Amino acid sequence: MQTIQIATFLLSIAVVLTSLGQAKSAEPEVIRLWPDVAPGSEDYPKQEKFDSRKPADGNGWVTGVSEPTLTVYQPHDSHHVGSGVVICPGGAYSGLSIEKEGFALAEWFAERGVVVGVLKYRHGGGPHQHPIPLNDAQRAMRIMRSKADGWKIDASKIGIAGFSAGGHLASTTGTHYDQGKADSEDAIETFSCKPNYMVLVYPVISMQNGLTHDGSRNKLLGKSPDEDSVKLLSNELQVTTETCPTFITHCADDKTVSVENAVAFYQALRTHKVPVEMHLYETGGHGYGFFRGNRSADRWPDLLDPWLKRQGLID
Repeated sequence: MQTIQIATFLLSIAVVLTSLGQAKSAEPEVIRLWPDVAPGSEDYPKQEKFDSRKPADGNGWVTGVSEPTLTVYQPHDSHHVGSGVVICPGGAYSGLSIEKEGFALAEWFAERGVVVGVLKYRHGGGPHQHPIPLNDAQRAMRIMRSKADGWKIDASKIGIAGFSAGGHLASTTGTHYDQGKADSEDAIETFSCKPNYMVLVYPVISMQNGLTHDGSRNKLLGKSPDEDSVKLLSNELQVTTETCPTFITHCADDKTVSVENAVAFYQALRTHKVPVEMHLYETGGHGYGFFRGNRSADRWPDLLDPWLKRQGLID
C-alpha cells in the first residue's frame, strides 16, 4: 500500500512539473527583416554592440545595428487570442533600450496570448537617418502580417508599440503606411504595413522646434533638417480619420521628452475622431519602461490591460 501511495505521489509531482513546463513560453525566435544586406546598410562601418549598463538587470542597450531583426515571442500555454504586436524600444535614435522597453513588455503580451515581435531597428544617424528606421518598422509589420496564418493571428489585429523615440517610430508607422505593393517581387512587400492599434509610452511625437526631443531629431533628420522633413515626421500633423485606435501614457514631469508630445497627438486623434485613451501621471519622469519601480507611473500596464480588452485584442 505504501509503495502505491509513493508512486501516486511521484506521479502527481510529475504532472505538476509537466504543467509548469508547459506554462512557460517557447524560446523566442529571431528573424532577420531582410534576406540579404539590409537596404541602406551596404557600407555601414560600425559593429553591433550590447551593453548591460547599470543596473545590469533589465537595462540592456544595443548600438550599431546594421542587421535589423524581430525577436518573436509566441503566447504562453499556446493560448493564442489572435492578436499581434511589434514593439519598438526607445533610445533617442542613438541606441535601443531593448530589455526594459522591449523584451519585458513582450513577455507581458505573450502571457495574454499575443504574438509579439521586438524590433531591433537601425538607428544612429549617418546612413541610418530617415527613412531607414521607418523602413525597418514597416517591414516588421509586413512580416507579422505575412505570418498571420501560421502564427494564428487575425491580420486585422496587429498593432505597434513604442517607448520614447521608439514611440516616434511607432507613431510614424501608424501615420505613414501603405496597403502593400502588389507588383513587388518580394512577397513580404505585398502585405500591408498599417498598424491596427498603437501603444505609445512617453513618446516623442513631433520634430517641431520647442516640442521635439532634440537628440532624437538630430539623429533622425540631421542638425539642420528642411521644413518639409520636419513637417512630414511631426506625427501630430499626419493624423487622419484612418489612423488606428491608440493608447498613450506619459508623465507631466518628464524633462527628457515633453509631455506636450503626447498631448499634441491626443488632440490630433480627437480632432479626427480616432478612438484614443491617454493616462498622464504627475510624476515619474522618463525612461521607466516596464514595471521597474514602485511609482504610480510604473503601473501603466494595469491600465493598458483593460484597454486591450475593450478593443477586443485580448481576453
